[in-house]
Amino acid sequence: PHTTTVTGTLRRNDATLTRFLTNAAHTWTTGLPLTWTTLTPDSTPPLELPTYAFAHTRYWLDRSTRGGDLTGVGLADMDHGLVAAAVELAGSDAVMLSGRLSQSTHPWLADHAVAGTALLPGTAFVDLLIRAGDQVGCGVVQELIVQTPLIIPADGAVELQVVVEAPDSDGRRNAAVYSRPQSGTGAGSVWARHAQATLVSVEAGPAASDDDVVGLGVWPPVGAVPVVVEGAYEVLSGRGYGYGPAFRGLRGVWRGGEGELFVEAVLP
Repeated sequence: PHTTTVTGTLRRNDATLTRFLTNAAHTWTTGLPLTWTTLTPDSTPPLELPTYAFAHTRYWLDRSTRGGDLTGVGLADMDHGLVAAAVELAGSDAVMLSGRLSQSTHPWLADHAVAGTALLPGTAFVDLLIRAGDQVGCGVVQELIVQTPLIIPADGAVELQVVVEAPDSDGRRNAAVYSRPQSGTGAGSVWARHAQATLVSVEAGPAASDDDVVGLGVWPPVGAVPVVVEGAYEVLSGRGYGYGPAFRGLRGVWRGGEGELFVEAVLP
């Protein structure tokens, strides 16, 4: 079968050279040979286009997790990877830390998943509470209860708050970690509490005794029996615990005579 292409040269109210060349280019794309140097003698000769797909290069800067200088809006800038700002609440001695988490700004969080869902690691709650405690001079976590997993969504983000209450008569402070979807604003937006803790000062916290660190002067500990760790992450993956590269720091495990475990882990 023959393919027929029909095109005009000019249009009503558009009788220009640009219109003529546009129509000529249309016929050329259908396979009609044209001598472009004759049609446009004063222009640069056409260049041959590559026959492979263009390699796109992205020049836009990635969005930062930080919002610049926050002191101008009455917030204290935090040097931390999960929370960006802190504010003292008026009328009390309470402090609130805030941040924003997503898999685009914190891609390493996707390496900690259970049943395919990325969850904030338990150690992150400890780190958040210690940082919040440092802000008010209570940098020891005396007690911690994790109540609800904090899901890091594949799309979108969650707002994060760490609230440290005013101290009681003994100087202890209650603290809690909250989150809500970033899109949830106004009426109906609910903050979920994920963890609560009791914070005390370093001076009031339990001091490590010699019994706590006995035997750790030599590594591995004397008398400890090594435990096989090869293939541990594959076994955990089969049980629904997905640990990506950022969470594969386990290097060795030893079991002591009283059943205690000694673990050697490194950061990637």
